[in-house]
Amino acid sequence: MPTALVLDDQVPPTGLRRGVPGTVLALGAVSFFTDISSEAVVAVLPLYVTAVLGMSPLAYGFLDGVYQGVSAVVRVLGGWWADRTQRSKEVALLGYGVSAVSRFLLLPASGFGALTGTVALDRLGKGLRTGPRDALIAGASAEHQLGRNFGVHRAMDTAGALVGPLAAFAILMSIPVGLGGYRSVFVLSAAAAVVGLAVLVLAVPGRSPRVIAAAAEAGPRMRWRDLTDPRLRRVLVAAGLLGLLTVGDGFLYLVLAGAGTFGASWFPLLMVGTNAVYLLLAVPLGRLADRVGRARVFLGGHLALVGAYVLTATQLGGAAWVIAVLALLGTFYAATDGVLAAIASRLVPPASRASGIAAAQTVVALSRFGSSVGFGLLWTLTGRSTAMVVVAVGLTAVLPVAAGLLRLRRTAEASS
Repeated sequence: MPTALVLDDQVPPTGLRRGVPGTVLALGAVSFFTDISSEAVVAVLPLYVTAVLGMSPLAYGFLDGVYQGVSAVVRVLGGWWADRTQRSKEVALLGYGVSAVSRFLLLPASGFGALTGTVALDRLGKGLRTGPRDALIAGASAEHQLGRNFGVHRAMDTAGALVGPLAAFAILMSIPVGLGGYRSVFVLSAAAAVVGLAVLVLAVPGRSPRVIAAAAEAGPRMRWRDLTDPRLRRVLVAAGLLGLLTVGDGFLYLVLAGAGTFGASWFPLLMVGTNAVYLLLAVPLGRLADRVGRARVFLGGHLALVGAYVLTATQLGGAAWVIAVLALLGTFYAATDGVLAAIASRLVPPASRASGIAAAQTVVALSRFGSSVGFGLLWTLTGRSTAMVVVAVGLTAVLPVAAGLLRLRRTAEASS
């Protein structure tokens, strides 16, 4: 029997509190090394593209769009494949392997076409692995601890995202900023990717007892109609609308760098600041989402993003300005990344969990692809401050619509 409308699907913590499952910790270690690999590159990519290779903001916007959106091509495929075969680990392993190969191909890439192809290959690997990986986390987690466990994983993931840019910063400080320094960063990235693959193979179990029991009860085959649940559709529409107004981090970092507060070799530390806040807040905000409602925390994260846009548009300059922008950006990621996966995982049966999570992530990736390309064009036509104001106003206007979409009707069956 339906209950009153509630914002999202907050689950009252019942039963004994349990420790973090070993599968979650092992996948966190995989993501730790993988993020060292990926974020070392991402930290230097905006400056590498615009300053070293001499490309325009529009060209970087296209590359960032590829980075954000190409994974959407295979996210649902990766989720469907994992659900259909009940082999989430193997599908995730293929995705991590493809991304590792792209790290080695990045070394000789210097032209726009080669760089775009390498970035696309890396994002295809991410698209394959993300849904199956998050399904492994959800399958190993008690329902009332989903937010916390996703928060733990994202915190470990973000710890790697701290180390990667710090390592890139150390390399660029010790080697003159130029092609040699950037290629040294790419070598580090390739090595870390290989370590992450090894941890996945050796430390992550294929199927947890919880997943096996759920599959036996609900049936081993996913059904496409599981993805047509009206509540899931509303979540997908809300995530897509918000994603269209979510600008790639690199653009904010370029604005901060353009204010002249710091030199080029310090550029990777911008991502370190964002990820430090993400690391500190991922678990607390995950727990808060379990208690007060995941959609509330998800929407609150986007409010922090509006604040980051407005503050960036002012171009005040100075260390305090930079720190404030990075803090708001890190809060946004801590409140939205794992929380969206936790929301989606509860709106589909266990046999379709990877596909449901992948569907939400696909919508976000596609919308952010459009956002990156559109913002690059807007920046080129109007200037960086005006472009930031436009997206801040747009995101503010969309938030009430998203809040209405995320008021999900729970049934007794869904909340059991």
